[in-house]
Amino acid sequence: MRTYVRNYVPGGTFFLTAVTYRRSRFLTSPLSRGLLARALRDVRAAWPFDVLAAVLLPDHLHTIWALPPRDADFSVRMQKVKEFFTKAWVEAGGQEAVPTPSEAGRRHRGVWQARFWEHTVRDEADLKRCADYLHWNPVKHGLVQRVADYPWSSFHRYLRLGEYDAAWGREDPCPDFAMPE
Repeated sequence: MRTYVRNYVPGGTFFLTAVTYRRSRFLTSPLSRGLLARALRDVRAAWPFDVLAAVLLPDHLHTIWALPPRDADFSVRMQKVKEFFTKAWVEAGGQEAVPTPSEAGRRHRGVWQARFWEHTVRDEADLKRCADYLHWNPVKHGLVQRVADYPWSSFHRYLRLGEYDAAWGREDPCPDFAMPE
């Protein structure tokens, strides 16, 4: 088995993807959105970071975080977001899949996949590609025809800031930019 080594860069910017367990499609429910927002707020209060961009799809979250100088631990932040969300979700009566015996033995819950995907943003051009990919994702998955029509995306903040125009995203802005789904 290949060992994956995460790239911890103090003060770095990271594109992160967290996926629900077995791709369960519940993240865009009103309950999930509220609990995830609270989990992010609580984690940011204890482990500061800036959310540069985010899109919430029914079965996964793409987000770009910038960490403070001298701090590289995006893993603990993502772990805590998933942990805080899972606790609140289960307490609120949210559905939880039954993990395999092996997963259960490792105390894994049936809400999120055990791991998450990370990409270290290298420079401004890479940040733009990551943000474009993230914002295009609802169209890619057939959830909307136009990026501007998807409600749970930082695209609308970028639009207000003049980074995009309302017609942006008629075509895939980064067809060769492969990220995991």
